[in-house]
Formats: sequence, C-alpha cells, structure tokens
Amino acid sequence: MPSPAGSVVALSSASATAFSFGIAYLGYWGVHEPAPWKFTDVLVVMFALGGFACLGLVPFVATRPVRQESDDDGVRVARRLFLGGVSAVWLALTLSIVK
Repeated sequence: MPSPAGSVVALSSASATAFSFGIAYLGYWGVHEPAPWKFTDVLVVMFALGGFACLGLVPFVATRPVRQESDDDGVRVARRLFLGGVSAVWLALTLSIVK
C-alpha cells in the first residue's frame, strides 16, 4: 500500500521542526558554560546528537529513489528515524531537567 500523499513533506517538515526545537533548547541549556561537565551532561549531549543525526537523515531517507512508484520503504524507514530522533531528543531534554 503506498504512503498517503504529502507524507514525505510532512515527515520532512516535522523533522526540521523537532531538530530546530532541540537545537534551541540545547543552546538555552548551556552547552557553552565554563563549568566542568558531569556524566549526565555527557549523556544529554550524546542523546541529543544521536537524535539530531536521526532527524537530519529523515528527509534524505524519505526522498531516496525507489524501484516502483508503489514502494514506500523509504518512508517507512524515515518514520522510524523520526520516532527514534524525537525519542532521543526528548530523553536528552528530560535528563537535562531531572539531573
């Protein structure tokens, strides 16, 4: 079954929005502060960078060429990348608040 019309555009714009919100929060959180980093700070940055990598790959995976018009393998993988990226960014945000 092919993906609904507009799903590639929706995934791409949603990943760009989540990416920008995550970057804005990470800048607000204080990556650039001179205080020494703790283990939780490193975890926050690692989860955030992993999430940003997943979110940044979503448009590229969703728009990759397919063999047939009805194949939606790229969109399926892009959806999983989006879910993983958003989950990792939210985990990083939660860790930064709870620590």
